Amino acid sequence: MTQTMLAPPTVIMKKRVLLVEDDDGSRVSLIEDLMSEAYEVRAVANSRACYEGAAKGYFDLIVLQVKDGLEVCQRLRHKGSRVPILMLTAPGQLDERVLGLKLGADDCLTKPFAPAELLARVEALLRRATGARYTDNPGTYEFGIIHIDFDRHQVLRDRTPLAMLPLEHKLLRYFVQHRGVTLTRHRLLDEVWGYDATPTTRTVDVHVASLRQKIEPDPQHPRHLLTIHRRGYKFVG
Repeated sequence: MTQTMLAPPTVIMKKRVLLVEDDDGSRVSLIEDLMSEAYEVRAVANSRACYEGAAKGYFDLIVLQVKDGLEVCQRLRHKGSRVPILMLTAPGQLDERVLGLKLGADDCLTKPFAPAELLARVEALLRRATGARYTDNPGTYEFGIIHIDFDRHQVLRDRTPLAMLPLEHKLLRYFVQHRGVTLTRHRLLDEVWGYDATPTTRTVDVHVASLRQKIEPDPQHPRHLLTIHRRGYKFVG
């Protein structure tokens, strides 16, 4: 019998976001918004101060105010950096938005904006940059020391089969299909349990806790099934 060699264990890191905002109040608010989605955030008031780190690819995404961001954006693109850049612009400044996009920004967001819109833009840019590793029918999927064969309803942890309930398989498949997306408990109830089911949201928490015990290296400090405070859960793998 031929053994299937699995990929070596990998360490799942939080996505690193560089935030450039010179207004102290706005900077604090944006930091809280981004950290609520489990991003690792470095925040500065001046983009030039962290140009080298951005150019060397330390960050997965840059949220950049237009004030001094045009020059930095242009320099990064000239250097060959492909890091996604979301530029924040003042209201009514169409010329700045157009120029920002021409100089290499991937998206522009006009102030004021709702936190949900910022997070949706960030999520979309990161997803576009990394490329999806799942489909509506993923077949097989690997993360860390976990190997999933959805067609066979089999989950291996370091080559050892895990005992999984059918609903746990279904929940894990849904998380993988929506990798990187924050999923509310009500959405999980609707999509995984079904509209006819009537469990409480606590049911979701119990099943997520059970999955963590099986797939996380340290269930008390999860790296894959993250809790997003007051919002729900996000799968990172």
